[in-house]
Amino acid sequence: MREFFYFSKEARTSGNFKDLKKAGRLDIACHVVIMSFFVSHLIRSNVKLHLFFYGPPDPIKHLEIGPITKESQDIISKKDVSGLLKRMLYKYKQGKKMQVFNDCWIEKKDIFTELKNLEQKGRTIYILDDKGEDIRKIKIEKNPIFVLGDHEGFNKKELKDLERLGKKVSVGDVTYFASQTIAIIQNELDRQKIE
Repeated sequence: MREFFYFSKEARTSGNFKDLKKAGRLDIACHVVIMSFFVSHLIRSNVKLHLFFYGPPDPIKHLEIGPITKESQDIISKKDVSGLLKRMLYKYKQGKKMQVFNDCWIEKKDIFTELKNLEQKGRTIYILDDKGEDIRKIKIEKNPIFVLGDHEGFNKKELKDLERLGKKVSVGDVTYFASQTIAIIQNELDRQKIE
């Protein structure tokens, strides 16, 4: 299974928002969800998406979506991704990992705790960075994990911590939106037939 970790320092951590841009650029997170799961006439069932929101009023929130089963395909609609995120944030309960819907959970957990846990299980982690090795020139392992940030990205300390866990990779010389980067990675994995 493919996993994507999306990090946002400013994304709102409660469901009481109206304007996605003013809610810490949750519009970016919505596009990330769409590019992670949707292709023409199909919802990918081989993807798990982790959204890490570090913004106000109650950081940190870890929203986990997928893999999407047939039973929950009607819950995730590209027409109302913001509604899905809003409902997930409203369902948070302190000290618990809450299943909001089939294939959708929320909890308070930071990105490094989750990545370290998966790294200890032998998973290969790829950190998206414009100084990384070209993704088309490396051998991508099975069940890969890709980590990327929003338009602000990670600070230097966070980037160093990430480099201890994984390998830096790039999707080319052009800086793309986070959602576009996911689409490029998905295409590369599809071409290489890596699930």
